[in-house]
Amino acid sequence: MGMPVEVNTMVVTKGLEKRITDNFFELKKEGYRIYPIDVPIELRKTKDGEVNGLVIPRKLIWEENTTIITYELISLNSSN
Repeated sequence: MGMPVEVNTMVVTKGLEKRITDNFFELKKEGYRIYPIDVPIELRKTKDGEVNGLVIPRKLIWEENTTIITYELISLNSSN
């Protein structure tokens, strides 16, 4: 029996991220997902939206068909 897994090369938040401390955030995503750990990747609000910044995934937790990703925000693109 197989386990469905999705490989992701960007973090898409849909505005559901929660700040843990300073530049560290946590995001819960449905299903089991793999992100490159300790490597900078793009941060977006939507899959087809513009790049909002760069993050470094630091920790992944898989449980109950959910992936919890903890990432560090290293740069933020601002329109201001």
